[in-house]
Amino acid sequence: MKGYNEVRSQTQFLCDPLEIEDFVVQPVMDVSPLKWHLGHTTWFFENFILVPNMLDYKAFHPKYAYLFNSYYISAGDRWSRENRGQLTRPTVKEVFEYRSYVDEHMKQFLENQEIAETLAEVLILGMNHEQQHQELFLYDIKRILGDNPLFPVYRKEEKPVKQVNSEMEWLNIDEGIYEIGHEGNGFHFDNEEGRHKVFLHEFQICSSLITNGEYLKFIEDGGYRNHMLWLSEAWDWVNENEVKAPRYWNQEDGGEWGHYTLHGYEQIKEEDPVCHISFYEADAFARWRGCRLPTEQEWEVACKMYSPNVLADANFVENKHFKAIQTSDFDFFGNLWEWTSSPYVSYPYYNPPEGALGEYNGKFMVNQMVLRGGSFGTPRNHIRATYRNFFHPHLRWMFSGIRLAKYI
Repeated sequence: MKGYNEVRSQTQFLCDPLEIEDFVVQPVMDVSPLKWHLGHTTWFFENFILVPNMLDYKAFHPKYAYLFNSYYISAGDRWSRENRGQLTRPTVKEVFEYRSYVDEHMKQFLENQEIAETLAEVLILGMNHEQQHQELFLYDIKRILGDNPLFPVYRKEEKPVKQVNSEMEWLNIDEGIYEIGHEGNGFHFDNEEGRHKVFLHEFQICSSLITNGEYLKFIEDGGYRNHMLWLSEAWDWVNENEVKAPRYWNQEDGGEWGHYTLHGYEQIKEEDPVCHISFYEADAFARWRGCRLPTEQEWEVACKMYSPNVLADANFVENKHFKAIQTSDFDFFGNLWEWTSSPYVSYPYYNPPEGALGEYNGKFMVNQMVLRGGSFGTPRNHIRATYRNFFHPHLRWMFSGIRLAKYI
């Protein structure tokens, strides 16, 4: 019960600075209204734990399963994703009441029920699922507030971050056969399963993330105007959307660059890692630098080799910085999700679970790219070296950045 309470309390912590109007907006399809996240994560526990397992449990509302199911076809019909912002009801107050109702019944259930191993696995999955939505919640908060000309502050910076100027270096990885994927009994998502061997050629990987200053040089050198740097689909995306800089960047009248952060509008700090980069932009920048993006297998091997025990020092949501910062370690964990050049596909021997929970990851294994490492919005106990995040290559509202690699 302790772990459940901690996860649910963290969601409440993320809600605390917001006004009620912030919970109902859906500016684009990829952004869900914040109250929907609150309802959906609650529905997960109600639908997969309480309804099938708690005797005489009565659902809070007969229509909430329809409103707050996301993509689980096996769990029934769903309200369309692109229309979530149309719903003024249930109210934000009612959604919080729903959370309280389910939390109270979860407390009764967990305190009075012998939890079988299979059900415990569903409970742990539900907590990790809510942690994923906590990070999505921050993406969506920033997207909702970031296009507002008032540039509202989500949270004031608690204390100035002490920046560490670390020199970029190239880390060597020897040619050889390596094992990839999760091993052991700890929690992991099904898409990490299928531990297997891969052969890697000798390569080098950058010790740090690409900074704003380095990315500014790409912009100033005409990176967004040089079609030779871009994949064909990416070049179409640049021109159709008139992309000239990372998401939330703005060039002011004097030529200086600023950007919206969760602390409000700020001048660009050249030493900070560049954030809100699409795969298209990351790939083009790598070409401009005469490098490439690492594969997800290369990233995992390098992470295990150079950053095996830095989770405690990395920049996660618990640090409450709410932005990417320059650090002194190799930065494989936290700060920003790092694009790889690997398409999101299944590992050898992968088998999705039975039933609705089998829809969690496997059916999305097409037309997406893998990112690794976590971000400043990720809970510390949620990440590991084998964690595979995935997004479509044009997206950049998430906390994403760039690490380079090259063959020797």
